[in-house]
Amino acid sequence: MYYIGIDLGTSAVKLLLVREDGGIENTVSKAYPVEYPHPGWSQQDPRVWWDAVRAGVRELIAGRDAALVRGIGCGGQMHGLVVLDADDAVIRPCILWNDGRTEAEVAYLNEEIGRDRISSLTGNIAFAGFTAPKLLWMRAHEPGEFARIAKIMLPKDYLSYQLTGVHATDFSDASGTLLLDVEHRRWSTEMLDICGVSEKQMPALLDGADAIGTVDPNVARQLGLPPGVTVAAGAGDNAAAAVGCGAVASGSCNISLGTSGTVFIPSDSFRVDAQNALHSFDYIEGRFHLMGCILSAASCSGWFLGDILRSEDFDAQERPVDPSRVSSDLPYFLPYLMGERSPHNDTSARGAFIGLRADTPRSDMVRAVREGVAFAIRDCVDVARAEGIEIRRSTLCGGGARSALMRQILASVLDIDLDLLQTEQGPGYGAAALAMVACKDQRDVQTCARDIARIKETVSPDPELTGAYEQRYRIWRQLYPALRPIYREMGESHEG
Repeated sequence: MYYIGIDLGTSAVKLLLVREDGGIENTVSKAYPVEYPHPGWSQQDPRVWWDAVRAGVRELIAGRDAALVRGIGCGGQMHGLVVLDADDAVIRPCILWNDGRTEAEVAYLNEEIGRDRISSLTGNIAFAGFTAPKLLWMRAHEPGEFARIAKIMLPKDYLSYQLTGVHATDFSDASGTLLLDVEHRRWSTEMLDICGVSEKQMPALLDGADAIGTVDPNVARQLGLPPGVTVAAGAGDNAAAAVGCGAVASGSCNISLGTSGTVFIPSDSFRVDAQNALHSFDYIEGRFHLMGCILSAASCSGWFLGDILRSEDFDAQERPVDPSRVSSDLPYFLPYLMGERSPHNDTSARGAFIGLRADTPRSDMVRAVREGVAFAIRDCVDVARAEGIEIRRSTLCGGGARSALMRQILASVLDIDLDLLQTEQGPGYGAAALAMVACKDQRDVQTCARDIARIKETVSPDPELTGAYEQRYRIWRQLYPALRPIYREMGESHEG
């Protein structure tokens, strides 16, 4: 049997054809553009996603027995605001997860409504990327379009709607809207009222391994699929990636280094950290998770090595770096290219190199970029550790994990073992696993994850590097507080 996993990313959609034993039969990727209409804004037309998926599915199953396809699961970018009118037509481009236009709306929610009140309603405070501030922004700046909203959806759920005709989401993705009462798994009536919308405009809530329905017969014919293919509710990208990496049970952890970077910590019980620096979200099958999210991870290397150095061979750029040479006088890098979410919640933060000298070689700047991402991940891990959560090892996934230099730096900075998977295909792989459960071909998600997620290699911290990085991290973590007033002044000057 085959299961299709869809990973709706920021720059491309990746589709996987997965066998029942967890093996990958085929993969297809379809790229699409991101619109940046103003500095700090990012958006996409959801119809572009569906066009890419339609073409991708046909290519994915070409030359194979399509009758063996049993289920489809979608994982994908979270927090995006997809709004449909009464005819289910897209009203405006989706405002993406890394869009920073909602600074005023975030301040209104956290300062006027109040952080404590917002946290009591949702388990979280407002961040610029979340969906609720985007609704407030749309109500203030696009009132005509706001009045036309009949359905509010998340990016991956737009794909599920196109497949099934059903408006539904899963608890993990809904958690990132700031409209969900995470602890009790229901839409928060008060938060909906604050944003000027109603529950009838929201999608139905399901567990990620629940079946939404089956692919519409007309759509199935267009895609070349057999009738009756089950569509799972799926999960937000980080929850789906954690499933695919086997990080399901309480006590596990998954770190993802994609465009953004995340630390994902499953839990059997609902909890909120003292500062609301981490996200308190639902997971699957009644579980919860804490998650730290940095907005720029692998994208930092893409920017520096690709855009600035004009290199397509990242390995060649990293080869001159001596990983054992770690000292406090090497340059530092702050990875806040799109502002920052965890733990600073600061849309005005920016990237920075600190400590450059006339004799600084390119290799030291390459190292600094990798270290800056590792230190930002460490910020999130330390918040969890301050809550008494022990993190002694973690699975590691995402494009940034392909760098041997990054893996060694991260293991030593965090002082934990990092497990790499034999099959690491991110959210799409976890989405396919959820489809297996939705089809009742696996008993539950934890069993399925255990069956398909197999470790191929473990990267352990170097004790000497861990000590040296402790000193560098101590200096690095002083840089953002020192620059914060300057960031704010830069932002005010830009607005003026």
